[in-house]
Amino acid sequence: MRAAARVVEVRAAEVFEHSDGVLDMDDIERVHDMRVATRRLRAALEVFEPCFPARRYRKALKRVKAFADALGERRDRDVAIEFLAGFSGEAPEADRAAVTALIERLREEQRQANEELAPYVASKRLKKLRRRLGKLVKAARR
Repeated sequence: MRAAARVVEVRAAEVFEHSDGVLDMDDIERVHDMRVATRRLRAALEVFEPCFPARRYRKALKRVKAFADALGERRDRDVAIEFLAGFSGEAPEADRAAVTALIERLREEQRQANEELAPYVASKRLKKLRRRLGKLVKAARR
């Protein structure tokens, strides 16, 4: 149980480490890093599920999943835009306008996904998630 608590504690800390600047759409690696951290936290929670009180575990996992989903929505747009931007220079001249239009549509979706992600990385919500995970870890140490 102590090992489960320690692993979740470390993985949760990694999530919070990456919260600064995650909404900056000019630096897409921040979203990537935070998304990876949430996926690792989720995996740790799922592996160690039997070590935690069921109700606290379900609530924590639900919050982490929703957070990861919001990060994923933003990250998907980041990746598509990055790929298409690289591709547009190699695309035939006749296709470049269509690629540019697609990139602009994806940028709008990226902005929308960023707006939907914003509440998850708001200071108050991050503190609440940190507290919830802290209580889960504390319960596992008993």
